[in-house]
Amino acid sequence: MMRAWVIVRPGPISQSPLILVERPVPTPAPGEVLVRTRTSGVCRTDLHLALGELAARRDGVVPGHEVVGEVVQLGEGADRFQTGDRVGIPWLRHTCGVCTWCRSSRENLCPESLYTGWDVDGGFAEFAVVPQAFAYRIPPSFSDEQVAPLLCAGIIGYRSLMRARLPVGGRLGIYGFGASAHVTAQVAIAMGAEVHVMTRGQEARELATRLGATSVAGPYDRAPVALDSAIIFAPAGELVPPALESLGPSGTLALAGIHMSDIPALDYQRHLFMERTVTSVTSNTRRDGEEFLVLAQRLGVEVTTTPVPFEHADLALRDLAAGNVRGAAVPTLTGWPATLPVCPTPARPGPPAAPVPGKRTAPMASASHGARPHRTAPTNVWQ
Repeated sequence: MMRAWVIVRPGPISQSPLILVERPVPTPAPGEVLVRTRTSGVCRTDLHLALGELAARRDGVVPGHEVVGEVVQLGEGADRFQTGDRVGIPWLRHTCGVCTWCRSSRENLCPESLYTGWDVDGGFAEFAVVPQAFAYRIPPSFSDEQVAPLLCAGIIGYRSLMRARLPVGGRLGIYGFGASAHVTAQVAIAMGAEVHVMTRGQEARELATRLGATSVAGPYDRAPVALDSAIIFAPAGELVPPALESLGPSGTLALAGIHMSDIPALDYQRHLFMERTVTSVTSNTRRDGEEFLVLAQRLGVEVTTTPVPFEHADLALRDLAAGNVRGAAVPTLTGWPATLPVCPTPARPGPPAAPVPGKRTAPMASASHGARPHRTAPTNVWQ
């Protein structure tokens, strides 16, 4: 058996939609590998699923799609990795390979696509399976904790930057400054861009300044210069009008989230005229991920993280909902079992398992309280 966090009843964080249970260790299907989880970053998509803002596709699903771990078992025919290899399990986990979108290098738009932690159990568990074709090799220069947020926040930020059509040496506006934005800003600055950050929270503003932002202001403030491109990372539709007003002629605004609140009515002259463009960002391709991980290693991207014990992954979601996470929250597992538990049958979709006996019910301190963000090896900040 293994421990896993499951979404039992999507709803407000105060109602504890995420609970810790015991489940059988999954068995890798043909072409899959079984991964023993070392860490799994918390993404805002996990929060959207827990809150019910994204419709559930499975009852009792295990969230988590920024998974770093070690291959411990190979399914039939799996030969891309060997046991002991360190791999990453990302958001995208299946495409059909034959549709128009897949055949034109746009597999992110495949109508048959499946996603880790939404359609299939993810990495908020001690073990997870992944099709070998959709797993990433992890650059050796990154620690587990550093690389986990890159597997979604970093990759989607990279695709957002491409969709925003930032010209060489251009001016980029970034709205919201969390896990994805603080990585994207570094890539843009390394490309010679002038970055202007609009975000709430003093810590986020301080981080933006330290990473080289030219200016930092509030989320609804107008940028001090006309922007060539802008990206909204915050899931707040009300940011779209001020972001569009900050764009210069022919500017592009990319909306990076999988979910966003309603966008207010736009004024054609103020917001769209002069050939300004709005585009969404939908998932990513495997090529996006491969390119980004190479680029992040070459640029020496800094990943600001807040380590959280696996046992308190629910509190990390609570802090994310409250805007109390600096950089990325990364639940980390320690004290692995010495041997792989025997699992005679695969863990397939079914009713949620019973809660772990003795699981705490009393509220505990926030995962962000006393957790100093850093960029070194994982540390149990609860000690």
